[in-house]
Amino acid sequence: MNKKIKTEAVDFLFDAILTLKDRDECYSFFEDLCTVNELLSLSQRFEVAAMLREHRTYLEIAEKTGASTATISRVNRSLNYGNDGYDMTFDRLGKK
Repeated sequence: MNKKIKTEAVDFLFDAILTLKDRDECYSFFEDLCTVNELLSLSQRFEVAAMLREHRTYLEIAEKTGASTATISRVNRSLNYGNDGYDMTFDRLGKK
């Protein structure tokens, strides 16, 4: 875990996220919290991670998601050297 982001404010945000009960509540909360572009960027990264786990090529991913190769590379680095957050979440979603 990155010690730079472990703050009371981030804990407070995560505690709030953990109270959300369904997708509609997530939409309400995240639409208030994030700009449209921020939310789309987060969802794009998540989609890129899923495609990388399926061993898709950077070209396929860029064409499907519109993500830049820099974004794809950043997500790939997180998948390979990060905290396994993507893997944990995909495993819980049942996505191999």
